[in-house]
Amino acid sequence: MHVDHLLTIEGLGITLVWGDEHLMSREIAGVTATDLEDPTRFLEPGEIVLSGLVWWRPDDGRARADRFVAALRAGGAVALLAGEETHGAVPGELVDACRAHRVALLSVPARTSFRAVTEAVYLRQWGDLSRRPAPHHALPENVRGQLSRLLELGAGPAELLESAFAHLGTPACHLLTSSGRTVARTSSAPALPAPEAARRLHGASGTTLCVQADATAYDAWHLHLGEADAAPPRVLHEIAEVLAQHRHRHGGGDVARERARAHDALIALIALADTAAPDADALAEAVRSCGLPGEGAYRVVVAAPEGGGRHPDAGRDLLAEALRHLRAAAASAPVSASATHAASTATSVSAANPAYFALAPRPGGEAVAVVHTGADDELPERLREVWPLLHACRPDAVPHAGVSARVKGPAELGRALVQARYALAGARNTAPGAARVTAVDDLSTLEALLAGVPDDVRAAYRSSTLGPLLKESKASYGMLLETLEVFLGNNGSWARTAKALHLHVNTVHYRIQRVEALTGRDLSRLDHKLDLRAALLCR
Repeated sequence: MHVDHLLTIEGLGITLVWGDEHLMSREIAGVTATDLEDPTRFLEPGEIVLSGLVWWRPDDGRARADRFVAALRAGGAVALLAGEETHGAVPGELVDACRAHRVALLSVPARTSFRAVTEAVYLRQWGDLSRRPAPHHALPENVRGQLSRLLELGAGPAELLESAFAHLGTPACHLLTSSGRTVARTSSAPALPAPEAARRLHGASGTTLCVQADATAYDAWHLHLGEADAAPPRVLHEIAEVLAQHRHRHGGGDVARERARAHDALIALIALADTAAPDADALAEAVRSCGLPGEGAYRVVVAAPEGGGRHPDAGRDLLAEALRHLRAAAASAPVSASATHAASTATSVSAANPAYFALAPRPGGEAVAVVHTGADDELPERLREVWPLLHACRPDAVPHAGVSARVKGPAELGRALVQARYALAGARNTAPGAARVTAVDDLSTLEALLAGVPDDVRAAYRSSTLGPLLKESKASYGMLLETLEVFLGNNGSWARTAKALHLHVNTVHYRIQRVEALTGRDLSRLDHKLDLRAALLCR
């Protein structure tokens, strides 16, 4: 398949922005979807690159576009397919950069999903591959035929992986996500903890090949062999194509769409219960429709990546991968050569669509998940373990999450959603530049409690409580604020406050009296001390 064939695929609406005859005749070897500013390490020669351009802003000018396109050229990309959804059109700076670096540029309309483009490419490639004479294949004909049959039967990635490498003596091979989650592994491959798997993906040893599919920075699949010469490169590419076909088939279809509708309905109902009296029967039915147990304890998780572009599904992709890490042990279980197809399929479904959570995107790039928890519930702690791995997948987007307390029964999920959103606000305000998971159980101090209060409410309380002390025009008010903060920090000790500020005790007395006069508070009273301490924490 060549680049110019993309213009002829019915229903995609792809148009040519820039590219000469030579560039348009180049053969496509694969597809990568990325919004990293420098995707070089994820590219293979001959690939087309799909990008929503969330890494570029109108005020960036030409320099950032140049860096991105130069990275594509260095990685051997044959064309860039730029999505129009983020900016409404392909930026002129990007057109100039592609012309300068001689990278073909095509435009993908907002109505066309990247999944549709990727699936069209791989369907065309797999068809072309199947029609070629046997000598053109690296995989033996019998292996290719077996893999085709397994695909048609709906086999899972573990069985496909085992069958694909059997003729090579079943070398140790892992199928990993970008964040280190093991999707499948051959029977000879050891179990890998997620941090170690992520390290190997970016290490210099072994061989890693990206499995092209409509994936995100968080859950893209990668084939990784510990021994670099364990399989010929063309064999790996053919196996990667088979796995990409599997992912496309199981990522869509009626079953997947029905599951997504059930999840959307549950999350929408919970959001409605947040503002009105919950319909217990409707909530219970919605929970059952998602495959969640109707009884037991639940937590609600709300997550969102900050910065790096606000793609509407960014929070969903982030949180889905985080929660799937919690089933990593089941997902990485090897399948022996004698394993039945039914067992393999069950493992695949359990790993890809764990039945213990329901998740849906919400406006603003957020995602909400309902998680059914067991007696050994350690959800916040386990999310914190994988959170740095997810942040490393996309360093330009800082992920935050809020986790509710455990609630009993579907009728209490609306209350849990309120808690989770409050905890999310606390995570954002406490550590705006750092990846953070905050559970409502963590709100054990006044500072932690206030962190979740909306910014405008915090500002209003600070203004009404501290009043004239916030007037920047008078330097003396700044000294009074400093004295108040040190005084409260030293538990109202005049002597320790004087020592910390290098003042005479009488001066401290005078300043505190001025604070009391200006704020109308009596600092001999505990409640008034707490009022002022809370106002200081709201700054």
